[in-house]
Amino acid sequence: MPHGFDMPILVVDDYPTMIRILSNLLKQIGYTNIEEAANGAEAYEKAQAKEYGLVISDWNMHPMTGYELLQKLRADPRTQATPFIMVTAESKTDNVIAARKAGVSGYIVKPFNAQTLKAKIDAVFAARAA
Repeated sequence: MPHGFDMPILVVDDYPTMIRILSNLLKQIGYTNIEEAANGAEAYEKAQAKEYGLVISDWNMHPMTGYELLQKLRADPRTQATPFIMVTAESKTDNVIAARKAGVSGYIVKPFNAQTLKAKIDAVFAARAA
């Protein structure tokens, strides 16, 4: 899927406020096609029904965490190449290593701003193009 401002982006977080913040940051950057999911299970269902250009997910959620969502998406041939950015309040080295091993495309520690988000998205798509 081409990287453009109209590509579908799935924002996954169990806090509606964080979804709103992420959506607003994406809109500030210029993205226009943003969908939401309240947890990993809902996000996985949506990813089965539609192709997304990018998934941005929180780590800590119930009943399915962002990490478990990442593992399921990477195990599915239809979604294994979907760019995935993990967002978390924790910068534990073990979590970063686990996410990298599971195939995460990028990792952002809260709090962050639009410039940080844009830089991470740009880096993810630059790496895919290389």
